[in-house]
Amino acid sequence: MTAGFTSAVVGEGGFSTVYLARLAGSGSSQLAAVKVHRSSERLRRAFRQELDALLRVRHPHIVRLLAFCDQRDEGVLVLEFAPNGSLHDHLHGLDGDGNQAAPAPTMPWARRAAVALQVARALEYLHDRCEPQVVHGDVKASNVLLDAAMGARLCDFGSARAGFSASAAVRTPRAVQGSPGYVDPHYLRSGVLTKKSDVYSLGVLLLELLTGTQPFSDGRLLTSTVAPMIKAGSCSCDQVHKLVDQRLGCRYDAAEAATVATLAAACVGDNPALRPSMAEVVRTLEQISAAGRRSDGITKP
Repeated sequence: MTAGFTSAVVGEGGFSTVYLARLAGSGSSQLAAVKVHRSSERLRRAFRQELDALLRVRHPHIVRLLAFCDQRDEGVLVLEFAPNGSLHDHLHGLDGDGNQAAPAPTMPWARRAAVALQVARALEYLHDRCEPQVVHGDVKASNVLLDAAMGARLCDFGSARAGFSASAAVRTPRAVQGSPGYVDPHYLRSGVLTKKSDVYSLGVLLLELLTGTQPFSDGRLLTSTVAPMIKAGSCSCDQVHKLVDQRLGCRYDAAEAATVATLAAACVGDNPALRPSMAEVVRTLEQISAAGRRSDGITKP
């Protein structure tokens, strides 16, 4: 599928390397992504966690597992290929290592709002409608892939935890996982991972979509930078222009942006118990989506 692992490398992380693959007998247009996990006891656990999660989930905004190979020394996942790269690439024009890549056109506000809703729906499915329930554990822009229609596909379940009840939490004795800027401070302090840890990370992602700024840059957290400008329940249309990605100019809806800012502020609140559930996040983002369709004269569901 990868021509002896000589095909293009389309992704690389601490756990694995991802190669572009062509499915045999499927024609020239059927591509896939082959994710080869590196061999070690710790990385083996990450592979098993990702495989176990992907085997049980089925959702239009979660990357689809096509095949796998589970051997003692090597774990391989064959995943659907998302030709438009990651959300991180489109927001920041950077590669996975933080180096400058070819500049991409500015992502329009409507697409950002759509991606936010799609990722939230994927997380709501994991938290409430998957059996057993799953906490993703590493929600970030580089783990949101964009398919041919620029739809979002949540990927990378190497940090996922399954078997949560509605109020359950798990203490993680191993090193805290997650990515700088996205990790729930309560999780950092306590080692306790809950659904509200995903809510926090999604809140950071909402701020990233809103501002076009990376969550951790030059030693500063995005949440700390915008904290003086947002408070849960208080961001107004007049205030939001100070936050919105300047590359958008005036091509965004101020009321929608203010709602996203207010929602993000609630998601990244210090007290996990006061953060909204993912179902509540979805409802708010669906209201934005419905308002956008009405203003465009679109009546599709």
